[in-house]
Amino acid sequence: MMLRCACLVLVLAASACKPPPTDADMASRDVAAQDGPSAPIDSPDTEGAIWSDSPITTGRIIYGIPGQPPLLAMGCGDMGDHPSILITRYAPADEGAEAMAAFIGNGHVARIPIDATEIDNGSFWRAEVSAFSEDLEVLTGTREIAVTIPGAGRLVLNPSQRPGAFIEDCRASPSV
Repeated sequence: MMLRCACLVLVLAASACKPPPTDADMASRDVAAQDGPSAPIDSPDTEGAIWSDSPITTGRIIYGIPGQPPLLAMGCGDMGDHPSILITRYAPADEGAEAMAAFIGNGHVARIPIDATEIDNGSFWRAEVSAFSEDLEVLTGTREIAVTIPGAGRLVLNPSQRPGAFIEDCRASPSV
């Protein structure tokens, strides 16, 4: 019995020589900023933001405050045998990032896969969805819509009939 107690005392004494890890250990680690995602951006103020036709590309509408860079764009594309809607959120995205964009409004909720895409020397969020997808119903009403992408803030789309009309026109078009 005495031998067991002596062994137990030695084991406990040996473990006491090495203190447990602390938060201070984390402070001494050299972690590079690029090892993780970029810092999240603030949600933009959309007071006065409107939908308008793209002055550059036909078959595309843009959302934003007049005279400022666009916040979101929708284009009519082609998925091969049927039209598609391209949704671009002009918020910085880390190269290779993937996320789910949450669209909430008009009595609908949609979660749409969205990826970082190189556009005009920058990486932004882009999704392509069949023009006939039920997920797009969130955009076809006339009420406010909230679009949230992790790290890209919450974008409020002011009430408008324009997105719904655009989607209907794209659905009616022959494959682009």
